[in-house]
Amino acid sequence: MAFGDFFKKAKQTVVGLAKKASDTLVLGVQKTAKVFRSGLDFLKGRRMDEENAEKLRDVLIQADVSPVMADQLVEKARDAFKDHVIESTDEVLKFLKTAIKADFPPQESAPIFAPVGQTTVILIVGVNGSGKTTSIAKLAHRYKTEGKSVLLAPADTFRAAAVQQLITWAERIGVDYIPANQGQDPASVAYQAVEKAIAKNFDLVIVDTAGRLDNKKNLMDELEKITRVIKKKLSGAPHEVLLVLDGNTGQTAVRQAKNFEHTAGVTGLIITKLDGTAKGGAVISMRAEVDLPVKWIGLGEKMTDLEPFDADTFVDEIFKTE
Repeated sequence: MAFGDFFKKAKQTVVGLAKKASDTLVLGVQKTAKVFRSGLDFLKGRRMDEENAEKLRDVLIQADVSPVMADQLVEKARDAFKDHVIESTDEVLKFLKTAIKADFPPQESAPIFAPVGQTTVILIVGVNGSGKTTSIAKLAHRYKTEGKSVLLAPADTFRAAAVQQLITWAERIGVDYIPANQGQDPASVAYQAVEKAIAKNFDLVIVDTAGRLDNKKNLMDELEKITRVIKKKLSGAPHEVLLVLDGNTGQTAVRQAKNFEHTAGVTGLIITKLDGTAKGGAVISMRAEVDLPVKWIGLGEKMTDLEPFDADTFVDEIFKTE
C-alpha cells in the first residue's frame, strides 16, 4: 500500500471513530437534552419575569443541575435580558450553553499513563452498584482494542460475587487476571498483579477495590494499604485512581465525588449510566463544583459505550436547540 493510501485510510478510520463517539454521545444524553428543550417551551415569546425565572430554575433542577448553580444561571439569564444580551427567549438555551462553558474551570481529562516502557496501574474506586465492575471491563476492552496488554486484579475480595464477576469479564473480553478468593487480603491481590505485570511486561493493570466496608475509615484504610503496597513494587504507581459514580443518582453522585475529592488520591471520575437518566445536569455541576476532572462517561450497555469526556461537546449536546 502506498504511503498516500495508508494515510488516507488512517484518516478515514479516525474520522469514523470520531463520528461513532459523537453518535453515541448524542443518544446517551438525549433524555437530558429533552428536559431542557421541552422544559423551556414556556419561554417562547415571553420575557424573563419573576415567574419565568422560577420556572427556568425548576427546569435546571429537574435535570439535576445543583441548586447553587441553577440560581447563578437564572440570575445571569435575567441580567442578560436586562442588558439586551438576550433579545428573545428563543436564545435562552444558547445563552445557558455559553454561560456554563465560560464558568467551567480548566481540567485535564486525558488519561494518565506511566512513562514509556513501564506498566501503568489504574486503581478503580466507588460504591457498589455504581457500575464499577462494568466500567473496569469497558476500560479493559478499550485498551485491548488499542493494542495494549491488560491485566485485571479483582481486589474487591469483600464480596465473592465481585471477584467472580470481574474474572468472568476478563475471560469474556480475553484479558489476563489474577485469581482471588473472598476474604483474601486485597492489597496482596494488587501486589501480585503489579508483580506479574512487571515480570510479563503488561502495559496496564486495572485494580478493582471494595465498594462498601463497615465504615468510611475502613474503606480509606484499605485503599491506603493497597496504594502503599503498589508503590512499594512500582514507584509512581498507581498512576490513576478513578472514582466511578452512577449518573442516575444525580446530586448524590456529586456529594460522593466531594467525599472522595481529597481522599484516596482520586485523579478523575467515571460517570456511568447517563443513557438511562435525564440527570445529565449533575455532570455539569460536578465539573463546576468538584476539583476532579470527569475522564470517562458511560453511555450504554455495550463494551464500546464508554467514551472519553469532552466538556464542550457534552454541553453542546444537552443544550442543542434542534
